[in-house]
Amino acid sequence: MNIQVRGRNVEVTEALKDYVIKRVGKVEKYLDNIREAQVTLAVERGFHRVEVTIPVNGMILRGEEATPDMYASVDLVVEKLEKQVQKYKGRLIKRSGKVTGETPVPGERLADHDYPQIVRTKRFAIKPMAVDEAVLQMNLLGHSFFVFSNSETEQVNVLYKRKDGNYGLIEPEF
Repeated sequence: MNIQVRGRNVEVTEALKDYVIKRVGKVEKYLDNIREAQVTLAVERGFHRVEVTIPVNGMILRGEEATPDMYASVDLVVEKLEKQVQKYKGRLIKRSGKVTGETPVPGERLADHDYPQIVRTKRFAIKPMAVDEAVLQMNLLGHSFFVFSNSETEQVNVLYKRKDGNYGLIEPEF
């Protein structure tokens, strides 16, 4: 597995880089098809933040932790990723029918509801608008996210409210 370690507002020493590679590399023993991982180390307001992103079969495993100690943050984020991998593998096993011994019929739900289900589908017309207008519309609706057609790029975007009170914008990349 290729592990890229980057630092933001922090110098990544060789010892720290080796520690990160050793700890994040443990995730590889749970899944065979991991090719790469991106690790970002940052120091923000006295906290040592570690962000790890691992693409796996079209899905993304992502973990983020912040503590006063960089090594503790690395350990915590690896624990979080290991839990995500176990959950991911559990879903694969359930969907393939290995748990029940039956092959699931496409579109049929499994009897075991240990994982979240889609309980509602909503359809709505997407109106082209500017990002500022989308922020206003999202706030008027009282939602934490908003899907809209960006009038500048002519693509579907997702606007969301972040935990820090600011906004994030998700733009597709083809």
